[in-house]
Amino acid sequence: MSKDRFLDIFKVTEPELDKIISAALAEGGDWCDLYFEYTTYNGLLLRDSEVTSGEFHIDFGVGIRVLSGEKTGYAYSESTGMADMLQAARAASMISLGNIKDTAAGHEFRNRNGSTPLDLYPSGIAWKDVRHGDFVPFLKKIESLVKAKDSRAIKIVAKLSDSQSEVMMYNSLGELTYDSRPMVSVTVSAIFSKDGQNESKTASRSFRTGAEFITDALAEELASEVTKGIDARFDARRPKGGKMPVVMGAGASGILLHEAMGHAFEADFNRKGQSIFSDKMGKKVCPDNISIVDDGTIAANRGACNFDDEGVPGQKTYMVSDGILTSYLHDRISAGYYGVSPTGNGRRESFRYNPIPRMRATYMESGDARPEDIISEVRNGIYVDEFSNGQVKIGEGDFTFYVKSGYLIENGRLTSPVKDINIIGNGPQALSDILAVGNDLRIDNGTWTCGKEQSAPVSCGIPTVLVKSLVVGGER
Repeated sequence: MSKDRFLDIFKVTEPELDKIISAALAEGGDWCDLYFEYTTYNGLLLRDSEVTSGEFHIDFGVGIRVLSGEKTGYAYSESTGMADMLQAARAASMISLGNIKDTAAGHEFRNRNGSTPLDLYPSGIAWKDVRHGDFVPFLKKIESLVKAKDSRAIKIVAKLSDSQSEVMMYNSLGELTYDSRPMVSVTVSAIFSKDGQNESKTASRSFRTGAEFITDALAEELASEVTKGIDARFDARRPKGGKMPVVMGAGASGILLHEAMGHAFEADFNRKGQSIFSDKMGKKVCPDNISIVDDGTIAANRGACNFDDEGVPGQKTYMVSDGILTSYLHDRISAGYYGVSPTGNGRRESFRYNPIPRMRATYMESGDARPEDIISEVRNGIYVDEFSNGQVKIGEGDFTFYVKSGYLIENGRLTSPVKDINIIGNGPQALSDILAVGNDLRIDNGTWTCGKEQSAPVSCGIPTVLVKSLVVGGER
């Protein structure tokens, strides 16, 4: 990638970038940055053996942010013509300054030039070089494999989407950064019917990579996953509820870690005193053998970023190290407030949105226990491995998650499958109540998307974990 290529995409020159910054700061302000984006998106949807829709659209424009004390002004333009950009720059300036000059301390940002660029998006075949109609047989193959593996499948929906984002960032420190970001997602949903009872399941994969990702092996993998465990779902029953030990299975259970703990570690919530962890920096928040990471450097991962959306290099951030809270997740604003370096977590949905602290790939590192030994320690409890529809109160740390699949644990063994239950608890308390961490960390590479005022692609993971006591909402 070359600087000139990106300047040409957006039809601007470096002197023009400086002119926009000058216009945005002409009336005052501490900081200005520009975020240019050109994204192409394609999608194919197969339903009932036919491709019923195809999508193609382009998103193009620039977002301009001006910071003045504690005030933020943001405006965007869907044109990169100079007149339009200058108008947006002046609008952002007016919003940041308001009617009264803010006397709060200004922002101090350190220049990041000189950082070695990462290369986290392996791509052998660029999405712009393929004919998307050629992927129709791939979607049909998934459907035929699902039907062959389980004749009870009565409805199958398969979706393929891909995008390519060219982004360029410039700021009032003179930093110019740029990134070319691919993304591909494949999702398969199926409804199964038996004796008048219906059960559904979804499987997905999403990576920052090229069209070489679409293979027969992937079709087989997704079809196998979406049909696995359907017998158990038909047999599952709602168990008796109450407080009990809960074992969270490796992989997708990491969504509970993302929602119940990860959001509470985002620095904007802590800077504003809204997180239950606001006063716990440097303090012990869980047992010594636990480390919790938010990582933007996993190659091809859905949450990977060579640069975040403020031009800060991607990095791996330990939020909890050996039980101690060691870092929040920072954008440039919160890093300036706390007097630390940004962690590369300033992210946005598109050029239409202001960057805010967001997670990337959030997971707990492996411990030293074998998963089977963890389960064997539980006399009466619940094993859960797939969640949905979580709700979290950031200030109190309380959470509720609906469990899509799991098993009773009786005398150290997985027995009857369970469904239609909620897991209820408190994030900090659940962290401190962890009794064992497995040696089997797994990152779930599904199509996870985090919604916090705006959407952002993320991923999550966790090893097998035993929590001493959570409330299981079931039969009385």
